Amino acid sequence: MADPKGFLTTPRQDWPRRPVEERVRDWDEVYVPGALLPIIGGQADRCMDCGIPFCHEACPLGNLIPEWNDLVSREDWRAAADRLHATNNFPEFTGRLCPAPCEAGCVLAINQPAVTIKNVECAIADRAWEEGFAPPRPPDRLSGRTVAVIGSGPTGLAAAQQLTRAGHTVVVYERDDRLGGLMRYGIPAFKLEKHRLERRLEQMRAEGTRFRTSTAVGRDIGADELRARYDAVVVATGATAWRELPVPGRELTGVHQAMEYLPLSNRVGEGDLETSPLSAAGKHVVIVGGGDTGADCLGTAVREGAASVTQLDIYALPEAERDEDTEPWPTYPVRVYRLSAAHEEARDLRTAPVADADARLFAASTLRFDGDARGHVRSLHLVEVDERRRPVDGTGRTLPADLVLLALGFSGPDRQDGLVGGLGLALEPRGTIARDAGFATGVPGVFAAGDAARGQSLIVWAIAEGRAVAAAVDRHLTGRSTLPAPIGPYDRPMAV
Repeated sequence: MADPKGFLTTPRQDWPRRPVEERVRDWDEVYVPGALLPIIGGQADRCMDCGIPFCHEACPLGNLIPEWNDLVSREDWRAAADRLHATNNFPEFTGRLCPAPCEAGCVLAINQPAVTIKNVECAIADRAWEEGFAPPRPPDRLSGRTVAVIGSGPTGLAAAQQLTRAGHTVVVYERDDRLGGLMRYGIPAFKLEKHRLERRLEQMRAEGTRFRTSTAVGRDIGADELRARYDAVVVATGATAWRELPVPGRELTGVHQAMEYLPLSNRVGEGDLETSPLSAAGKHVVIVGGGDTGADCLGTAVREGAASVTQLDIYALPEAERDEDTEPWPTYPVRVYRLSAAHEEARDLRTAPVADADARLFAASTLRFDGDARGHVRSLHLVEVDERRRPVDGTGRTLPADLVLLALGFSGPDRQDGLVGGLGLALEPRGTIARDAGFATGVPGVFAAGDAARGQSLIVWAIAEGRAVAAAVDRHLTGRSTLPAPIGPYDRPMAV
């Protein structure tokens, strides 16, 4: 604890964002370059080095937060990087993409703004790359055992890196043409510039992990062939089965899933396309769904030059502070009003004049879509709902809509691509892959981890799952393991 009074004398100061008018004209990350380091030491000083640090419990990775806060405050960046990487394979990803349940569990947050844990994490990770504190760590010797990892999202990559460093020969199979899963084609570049992903992939290649892109297991390579070729298989395909909206007019042209829309804009950034076939330029856009994916669609549509963008959230407008009765500290408060970078942009640019706040209409339920004579969507009809999602009489309204994006979440792995059936995997009633307490499926040598088995979750849980399943596979292959297993398959976030 470098400054025992830091939390009393230093106010919270977040990494400043670039001006809205500037950042919506490009796809660079939204934060002011270089503006974090001058403030981060003082912010780390706010950490109280609690006797019982609930930030540990709130973080499924078990990040050693008070330790690296203290090291940052003393400007010992190498030691801070070592402590951070001891529990997290990809802190530059979580430092940008995680909603920071650790901050919700910060003891200081009981009666003050929490420590900027996420910003400190990001600063350490970036400094580690700049100073060469994140070199490849190839194993000293190989075990002679082989593992196939299906999926190159955060779970698959974390599992692959841990198993490679343990000495196993690991091959990652990715059905897309590039690696990264959702981080590559689902997350916009203004939240995560892709060179950060490429940097980690190069580190993994140098350590010995092998990659096979444009290879769908169950289609391009048979499941039986894969099992015969490898000593173990890890299924980490993510939850890619999107939820539908069964209302009249869903079949109209111009109504698309968010994960049909976002990958195309990312492919423009990769240079594959000059413009997206689903570009929002000049269109009235309505996003159905109030979560992070919807916010990603919002920021993307704004940058593409939409005529208007409105986001519908079926929940009521949340309060500014947590409800201590329903979501008490140290649990993560879901129903708190948060202003993401995309929502800040939409608010300042007034993309949705009818919105309740920023670009969002709250307590709004879609009734139907109407189209023109050519079968293209032109309007969306909605109604206000009460806390039990019952329509409120007299609250119907119509929004112009040339492009509708459905961001309603995901229910589990895709059951149509041949992987689940080819491997003979059992599914839970909610559509996720069934597994036991050791991450093993009912198929010998086949393990499942991440959103494919847990269900839609956060990137920090995905990485934790990858590390934990790696320990389970290592134990399966060698009879024992020294790899860390931060969570079990049945662990869940802290709740009342």
